[in-house]
Amino acid sequence: MATDDRYKLLGVYLSEDVFDALDDFLYETAGVVDYEEYFDSSASTIPAGDPGADATDRLLSAVVTDFADLYDEAAFDAARGVDPDAFVLTQLAAEPQTITNARERFQAAATIREADLRTVHTAILSAFLSREPELETR
Repeated sequence: MATDDRYKLLGVYLSEDVFDALDDFLYETAGVVDYEEYFDSSASTIPAGDPGADATDRLLSAVVTDFADLYDEAAFDAARGVDPDAFVLTQLAAEPQTITNARERFQAAATIREADLRTVHTAILSAFLSREPELETR
């Protein structure tokens, strides 16, 4: 946990179906009822202990840890086919170092795939959510 017990926010663009899968995941794991309105994007930090923030921190930490495998599993072509205006900007809360690591990996994947970040965010998080992860044990 961050030394000040607060999370930072990372904005990610997701296709509507991946956003819906994330919404369902957060409802099931943390009881988040309205994820679209859950985090205030103008907030600079979120306190630790918030169930939704704790869940997205675990999720993003797992994505960073498993990034190479998720990259191999990701359906980049399918994500590339999403209408550019159909992406949803959403926020994930995580420890500052996790945010930094995630940004670096997403950017590297975008460079390698010659794709925009919307495509990479959608493909990687779709691959992760399709695993139906058990984050409570991590």
